[in-house]
Formats: sequence, C-alpha cells, structure tokens
Amino acid sequence: MPSNWEKIVSITKGGVRSIAMMKQKIRRGKKIALLIDGPNILRKEFQIHLEDVVKALEEFGNIRVAKVVLNQYAPQGLIEAIANQGFEPIIVAGEIGVKLAVEAMREIYNPNVDIIALATRNAEFLPIILKAKEKGKETAIIGIEPGFSAALKHAADYVVILERGEANESVSIQDTEKRRRKT
Repeated sequence: MPSNWEKIVSITKGGVRSIAMMKQKIRRGKKIALLIDGPNILRKEFQIHLEDVVKALEEFGNIRVAKVVLNQYAPQGLIEAIANQGFEPIIVAGEIGVKLAVEAMREIYNPNVDIIALATRNAEFLPIILKAKEKGKETAIIGIEPGFSAALKHAADYVVILERGEANESVSIQDTEKRRRKT
C-alpha cells in the first residue's frame, strides 16, 4: 500500500509541480533584505542592472525585502524601472544616507530577515554592517570598482563585486571568512 505522500502525488498531476516548487523555495536558503544606494550604484557609467544584483544574491537565499533609495533628482524612467523590477523605490529630498541607514536598522531588527545586503561603495555604511553582525545577522556588501570601500569589504561576511558594462556579466563573490583564513 502506498504512503500518504504517494497518494497525494498520484491523485493530481498538477500537485507534483506545486509540491516541487514549494520544496525548492524551502531549500533556497535564507531570507535577505536588500537595500540599494541608488545614486552610488545605479549610475549610467557603471551599467549595472538590478537583475545583476539579484542574480548575485540568488545563491544566498530569497530576497524578501528589496528597496532602492534615490534622491529627488532621479529620473522618472529610473523610478518606474525600479518599480517594474519589483523593488520599492524610496525617494528622499537631500541626503539619502540617513534614509538608507534607517531602513537598514529596521531590517536588522526584523526577525524575518537572516541576511542584510547593502549595495553601495560608500564607507559611511560601515556602522550598519557592524550593528547587523552584532545583532546576529549575516551581512553582504555589493559594490563596484572604482571607489569600493576596503572597510566595507573587510567587515562584511560576503562581498559581491560587480563588473562594469553590459557585455561583461561576471560577478565575483568572496566569503570574507575564507579570505581571512588564506592570509
């Protein structure tokens, strides 16, 4: 006699797919809060797309929170593109660093988030990385050269370095713990 599991799978053909999808999502890993420093990362000269950032984080888990902080000078087309990608655009008048820090602190204290991922090159967000680690969250930093802060690279658990340009889609992911063991 087949087990209950086999009965459920054999009764409905579509059930196999939905059960497999649920299992795949469960296996995917941790819950990520991704916060992007828009003016620092989404520049025309870098040619970085939101899909590149999402693809780089796929191996770590599911992105549950995805926000892009922009200043009031962001073009309407960029704001629409961000929303169309499923990200929440946050428009700030003036300095965006404060708003990004507030959003990051909100996610650090969110019990449904395992990894805090910041896409920025700016060292002013180092205290956010340190506070997240203090509260038991894993940290990932996503950036691009030139100007990618060495302090951020060394403080985060994972470092993702995106390459410039559309044709070059290579992504370098570094585990900070492994890097420290090599030296």
